[in-house]
Amino acid sequence: MATNMSCRPPAKATSNGVFQGDNPINFALPLLMVQICLVLVVTRTLAFLLKPLRQPRVIAEIAGGILLGPSALGRNKQYLHSIFPAASLTVLDTVANLGLLFFLFLVGLELDLNALRHTGKKVLSIAAAGISLPFALGVGTSIVLRATISKNVDDAPFLVFMGVALSITAFPVLARILAELKLLTTDVGRMAMSAAAVNDVAAWILLALAIALSGTGRSPTIALWVFLCGFGFVLCSSLIAPPIFRWMARRCPEGEPVNEMYVCAALAAVLAAGFVTDAIGIHALFGAFVMGILIPKEGPFASALVDKVEDLVSGLFLPLYFVSSGLKTDVATIRGLQSWGLLVLVIFTACLGKIAGTIAVSLCCRMPVREALALGFLMNTKGLVELIVLNIGKERKVLNDQTFAIMVLMALCTTFITTPLVMAVYKPDKRTSKGDYKHRTIDRKNPNAELRMLVCFHSTNNIATMINLVEASRGTSGKREGLCVYAMHLMELTERSSAILMVHKARKNGLPFWNKALPSGSNQVIVAFEAFGQLSRVFVRPMTAISAMSNIHEDICTSAERKRAAIIILPFHKHHRLDGTLETSSSEFGTVNRKVLEHAPCSVGILVDRGLGGTAQVSASNFSSIITVPFFGGCDDREALSYGARMAEHPGITLVAIRFLFHPGTQEDTMTLDPHTNPNSSLDENSLAEFKNKTSHNSSVKFEEIAVRNAAEAIEIIREYHRCSMFVVGRKPEGEVAIELSRPRIEFPDLGPVGSLLTSPGFPTAASVLVVQQYQPGSFSNSQDIS
Repeated sequence: MATNMSCRPPAKATSNGVFQGDNPINFALPLLMVQICLVLVVTRTLAFLLKPLRQPRVIAEIAGGILLGPSALGRNKQYLHSIFPAASLTVLDTVANLGLLFFLFLVGLELDLNALRHTGKKVLSIAAAGISLPFALGVGTSIVLRATISKNVDDAPFLVFMGVALSITAFPVLARILAELKLLTTDVGRMAMSAAAVNDVAAWILLALAIALSGTGRSPTIALWVFLCGFGFVLCSSLIAPPIFRWMARRCPEGEPVNEMYVCAALAAVLAAGFVTDAIGIHALFGAFVMGILIPKEGPFASALVDKVEDLVSGLFLPLYFVSSGLKTDVATIRGLQSWGLLVLVIFTACLGKIAGTIAVSLCCRMPVREALALGFLMNTKGLVELIVLNIGKERKVLNDQTFAIMVLMALCTTFITTPLVMAVYKPDKRTSKGDYKHRTIDRKNPNAELRMLVCFHSTNNIATMINLVEASRGTSGKREGLCVYAMHLMELTERSSAILMVHKARKNGLPFWNKALPSGSNQVIVAFEAFGQLSRVFVRPMTAISAMSNIHEDICTSAERKRAAIIILPFHKHHRLDGTLETSSSEFGTVNRKVLEHAPCSVGILVDRGLGGTAQVSASNFSSIITVPFFGGCDDREALSYGARMAEHPGITLVAIRFLFHPGTQEDTMTLDPHTNPNSSLDENSLAEFKNKTSHNSSVKFEEIAVRNAAEAIEIIREYHRCSMFVVGRKPEGEVAIELSRPRIEFPDLGPVGSLLTSPGFPTAASVLVVQQYQPGSFSNSQDIS
């Protein structure tokens, strides 16, 4: 029976169906589809379970491969022969290696040799120490392993493979860990990324040497020929490929779709390069990696290649490679005290070499101890390239089953401990002391102080309105200090490698960053904000926050604190349609807004965009708008009134401020209106008196006090101003009328009762709405109200 399983005839591609007596899993294509689905379910489930621990997805994929292999589920022979029979492994390995081929092409696209040429001596020293000491310890460990569990292997290939395996730093995995920990643009993050890039290139050179040595078998001169031919391939590719790729890139202008012929030509070049390097004897992956490095990084050509390839490769095919590795990993081969002792020895030497070497050089370069420790732990990250080295070593009979299992577990353990160790030893300084951060609101004692705004947006649709809002906020040119705007593009950090491609090119300009190499839509944003800043004489600093949607609010709040912003402007999560209704852009951004309202270190404004000033940016000389500020009372309304007063200083703005006074109809109601019951009434009166005094000589400001008996009358009065350009309202108004407005269920808690009224489908207005929440130190009411 066992003989029948092992000698099953070669499987055909497709079956005739179960109704004709065929079992689909006995045929190549249906079985491959079952394998892919199983792999995706297992790896994605593990990734979801490990997400609270902030582990990179590669941990789940390696663990998933081991789980599906003979170490766990594969102990059930019926499962192993049914789902992963020996006859199917060739097809599985072929598809996995094809996906890996294109993934390493993407990794090559991430590496910029021009950036490596400008790497400083400090980074080069750290990278050199992070390679040389682990390599030496790997050679020493290989001597111990060869004397115990690897007695029948060749000396030179085994020494080099072990040295390379211990000296690798996984560049893509490191980038993901840094992104999760929000360390990408810190000094430690930038240094780790640069050193890992140098390490990655060196690792591929050493791997080529190891492959050349492992394939001899006959004569040492063969290894020399393989290595020289590999060097010749790199040299010829460097001379021939870049001019062709640059010619293609020049014929792909910004803002236009990339010609499909160029994409196909580039992908064909990757396959051809893989064939050549495989024929030479240094593995097809090497050629794909070289092609990725040689493609120019500027312009839309590289981005188009990433968009065409990465989702299918990273999401579907790459996990198969981890399962292919897992099927070769049998933890049961590690048995006995000696084998487990060797596992501990390998893990210890791997960590010691990377961490000690990196820390020693970092301290010699006068880095702080905590930063040096964090850098050492980060450089100890393993991942995909580690598995590639180990798999090639096993294919070339350099690593036996027991050594292979020990090395896979070492890669899993060293990567798993990276995140908790870095979190334990290193937290970036916030750099902003509370004493320096004085102006957290627009309503302030010194109205002439510089106003700092953090304006956030997540699509180009909001740009025109945001710029027009900033224009309205400029005030008069006679202000002693001006307006400073930080325009932050909010981008979701996904598992896509293109997100990392954007991340690791960040310039040094604060916690989030602005990247000149972003896609064309982002370049339009740069041009729009920089042109506005030059024309309006407003200091504008574009920035980008790339984080997971679950914690991007931390980037917003931290940036506001570092830049000492007085107000954060956020777009509402619904956008305006042509028929006048609001359509949800992304419900996740609604959650982001609520978290910012809860944790913001300054005032917050949420903008419901209906096209302030039209659908295009308006020049300062042509800007004309009518702003309406309904005032019920409370700190948020006072902040809205202060913002309106600043807008009124603009020559093109007419401001209408309406104060609603509650005029009860019965004596019982009158008894509830004792002014002493409202602790904010005196503050409201002072704020209104200051507003009247400030705007008394401004003919463009109109102030009215209107008595109403209930909320319905207040709504009718607000309806009369529906033709204005924008309403500026407080998020949590106070007073009897506001309480009555809040009694029905508020559809959008982040907008408050008045903001929800103005954005409801039944309210006839095309005006934009800015809902303002004033910063209140030590107040926890925001979180209770939002929830």
